[in-house]
Amino acid sequence: LNAFYANIVLLNVSNLPFRLQKLKEMFISKFGSAPKFYVRAPGRVNLIGEHIDYCGYAVLPMAIEQDILIAVEPVKTQVVHLANTNSSYLDFSTSVNNIQINKTKPQWHNYFLCGLKGIQEHFGLNNPTGMNCLLDGTIPPSSGLSSSSALVCCAGLVTLRANGKTLSKVELAEICTKSERYIGTEGGGMDQSISFLAEEGTAKLIEFSPLRATDVRLPSGAAFVIANSCVEMNKAATSHYNIRVMECRLATKLLSKSKGLDWKKTLRLHDVQTELGVSLEEMLTIVEEVLHPEPYSTEEICKCLGISLQELRSQILSQNTQDVSTFKLYQRAKHVYSEAARVLEFKKICNEAPANAIQLLGELMNQSYISCREMYECSCPELDRLVDICLQFGAIGSRLTGAGWGGCTVSMVPTDKLNTFLKNVKKAYYQTDVQRLALENNSLFATKPGRGALVFVEA
Repeated sequence: LNAFYANIVLLNVSNLPFRLQKLKEMFISKFGSAPKFYVRAPGRVNLIGEHIDYCGYAVLPMAIEQDILIAVEPVKTQVVHLANTNSSYLDFSTSVNNIQINKTKPQWHNYFLCGLKGIQEHFGLNNPTGMNCLLDGTIPPSSGLSSSSALVCCAGLVTLRANGKTLSKVELAEICTKSERYIGTEGGGMDQSISFLAEEGTAKLIEFSPLRATDVRLPSGAAFVIANSCVEMNKAATSHYNIRVMECRLATKLLSKSKGLDWKKTLRLHDVQTELGVSLEEMLTIVEEVLHPEPYSTEEICKCLGISLQELRSQILSQNTQDVSTFKLYQRAKHVYSEAARVLEFKKICNEAPANAIQLLGELMNQSYISCREMYECSCPELDRLVDICLQFGAIGSRLTGAGWGGCTVSMVPTDKLNTFLKNVKKAYYQTDVQRLALENNSLFATKPGRGALVFVEA
């Protein structure tokens, strides 16, 4: 069941779901022929475990109903034609033998090209199939709900199917994680993993090295509500995200060196814990002992590691963090190790289901948010305001979700308070601002764990 051919859904030609039928009609109008298959990949909401996947630690997301859907027709010419049902996204065409991904402009088609290139390189395809593709997306863009990764995953699966290849869901997730880095974002793999490995009705604990997913049954009596701050944040378009990745990498190096480890080969904060064989609580104590709260200059980092500035830039820093002069290592490491512990505690509470589970989970979400805001500094005034409103009107726990600096919050709300909660949050956050009011209908909604990526074929 792990192979992706198990996730192909046969559809009755005469009774296509409305959205697929509409997409098919638009495809025929655009390209003059009918699509041969459709691929869907969902967005996700991360319940807890922010900015720790790229440090090697487990996260706890679930897939959502909102998704990327692509209608596809393989063609004989070795050209890929991309179109979007949203007219604000321009058409794009390129040779499948000459994939160029522009890191300086994270346009929508470049995310498709990431997935395309990842599959091509994995199989060493010399004569890849050309395609006509029409995309329809329902994930709010730059909202922290993983629209970009869903597009990369969708494109990877489209390319796999069009070229007659098969892979397991785990292999697909790993390839799409690596290929999204073509756009310049040093992501960790949570988004791609949940997009492929999600199952309806359950959240997942996603662990890495090796990649595996474990069911996490969420408590009854509570709903998870997503609220969009309406502040867009594209993590490939700014350096905020990659600076945090580099700060964690530098903290890893300094912690490793202080403990006599091979710091040049130690890449992630999880690796330090593994090498030392200590608990997460003990790692927090080590952070206190080794790192200072004041920002580190590049000169101090070089002195601590015994390397030159040129070596720091060429061997450790990413391309878009070369000119950063100071890094906060203590704060980032403190967040990562404490957040990793919160994820494991969240799963434990879900498994044991004590009478006060909802209260305990809410407290963990609130602690996570405070750490994201104060230690990781990835919030923004609008997110802070939205979290406060959600807690004020009945959420037991509320936190930012996704990269931060904009995007969405996720709140846990008792089901008997859900309708009142939604009404009050709409009034307090969305109806006080003209721009937010225009986006209100797609910005606040309760969600349940959804299905992972699928291929639809007309029977």
